[in-house]
Amino acid sequence: MAKLTVSAAPHIHSGASTNRIMLDVIIALLPATVASVVIFGLKSLIVIAACVITALVGEALFNIITKKKQTIGDLSAVVTGLLLALNLSTNVPAWQCVVGTLFAIVCVKCLFGGLGCNFANPAITGRVFMLVAFSAVAGGANPTIVDLTTSATPLELLAKGESQNLMDLFLGLHGGAIGETCILALIIGFVYLLVRKVITWHTPVVFIVTVFALYLAFTGDVMMAVSQILAGGLFIGAIFMATDYVTTPITTRGRVVFALGCGVITFIIRYFCAYPEGVSFSILIMNILTPFIEKWTAKEPLGGVK
Repeated sequence: MAKLTVSAAPHIHSGASTNRIMLDVIIALLPATVASVVIFGLKSLIVIAACVITALVGEALFNIITKKKQTIGDLSAVVTGLLLALNLSTNVPAWQCVVGTLFAIVCVKCLFGGLGCNFANPAITGRVFMLVAFSAVAGGANPTIVDLTTSATPLELLAKGESQNLMDLFLGLHGGAIGETCILALIIGFVYLLVRKVITWHTPVVFIVTVFALYLAFTGDVMMAVSQILAGGLFIGAIFMATDYVTTPITTRGRVVFALGCGVITFIIRYFCAYPEGVSFSILIMNILTPFIEKWTAKEPLGGVK
């Protein structure tokens, strides 16, 4: 009989260890990371370094203090720190990056038992915490490679009825969080994850298509609908955070329901509320509902009682 390896999800049928999967996610995030430096300058490296180093040190110290097995080798802390950093702007001071990352790692991940036990995505929860606690997080920084006449983000401008250049939105030549602007870089990462079979297409595609379809239905404007999916953190959220193994459903039907919910909530917040962005809040809310979604969408076992 072949040797069995017991670990946190994903399990042995995946054929990949946790640190290999986390490494794949890091590799998939590299195009967006490089794009952030090109578009926003070296200040983005300060944000990234502050979040990643804090995530590693925070988890390591927590394990030492609580006398638990050291877990930073699985690279999940790096993924959390990098994702949180890419969801912030260069306007965020380094000390706020440290506070937000510690909250994500210690309060959301480690205190709930570590990887595989957290109830919500740590990076998303850390960003929501920072949005509530620090005003600088809500705004976006301007690119350094182009001159802009306004510091407003595309979502803020779209909310005022101002049209946006779709190519600029696709390439990331606008204000915003450092990792969310360049859609091209995020799509490259998405393709890599699909090829490596780290994720499936269901959640990202359904999430994005739902937001597009709702905007098209309510506004009747194709350009507005396209602009809405290219602006803000929809792509980075749909590809890298709504596909988290631990906090999202494991069944295909569950992933579709999860993505639909994320899309609807994102649309409601953006369209009906004063706040221009809703991706982080939608994923966090659906993370909380994941246990119920899994129960509702679970397949009946063979020979099970109906």
